[in-house]
Amino acid sequence: MSNFPPIASLRNFEAVARLGSITAAAKELHVTHSAISQQIKVLEEMLGVTLFIREGRGLQISENGRLYALQIRESLNGIFEATRLIKTQPKTTELVVAVLPSFGSNWLIPRIARFEQLYPNISVRLQASLHVANMVKESVDIGIRMGNGHWEGVDSHRLFNDELVVVAAPHFNHGSLPQTPDEIIKSHIIFNMESWQPWCQAAGVDVELHRTGLCSNDSNLVLQAVRLGQGIALERRSLVHDAIERKELVQLSSVTAPYPYPYWLVLRQRDDAKIKQEAFSNWLNDEVKQYLNSLSQ
Repeated sequence: MSNFPPIASLRNFEAVARLGSITAAAKELHVTHSAISQQIKVLEEMLGVTLFIREGRGLQISENGRLYALQIRESLNGIFEATRLIKTQPKTTELVVAVLPSFGSNWLIPRIARFEQLYPNISVRLQASLHVANMVKESVDIGIRMGNGHWEGVDSHRLFNDELVVVAAPHFNHGSLPQTPDEIIKSHIIFNMESWQPWCQAAGVDVELHRTGLCSNDSNLVLQAVRLGQGIALERRSLVHDAIERKELVQLSSVTAPYPYPYWLVLRQRDDAKIKQEAFSNWLNDEVKQYLNSLSQ
């Protein structure tokens, strides 16, 4: 490896080539101006080419330097990505679960302690995001997703179907809660990304509601506003069931509408994670059965 340039020299060179200034590169890398100059000199002597042309107090990158910088930048990015991936690899006792923030907060978190009691040697790391995780690139063992169940490179198992219900805080409108469909649609609504049309059709209300006022793509924010008594919302039952049971929220009507996207358990195909995946999958399926049984009572 005697012909391999020092990483410090390559980083300094790439920064100067990208920023066009030794001063700017020194500031970015938190080193001195002279240290940058010395590292570039070392690199030029080792390569036997001129990377920068000195012009007075400034410098201009040479054609050799420009081409070399492009290749070095790509290589350094590769090293950065490889380092990130190895650092985020799950430990042997760690299970990484990708989940939607709303489902994780309102359904999974209230139940996860039971998994920890059953499997104290497995450490669960929840990775919450509104985006579908790339399970290989992000080193995710298990995902809980909504959709049609067709994702490449993973095994998918349907967990359950959801439905939409209308909820409010008990103290909304000073405790005078809307009860009929007409009263509900005339109330102050906090909108999410769900359409009210299926619920209105099920309720026999011929009206098309448009999103006005407060709206969010994150159900956690919508439900927080509802809890504060700022309005009512149409939300997935899975997100509000426990809060209704605790009397933090009230279901305003028995009218419901089917939610078009089921929940799925998604498993990354990893031999070294099968035991952890199986433990979590079995536990989750049991929790889903208990949840669905509670809905039918």
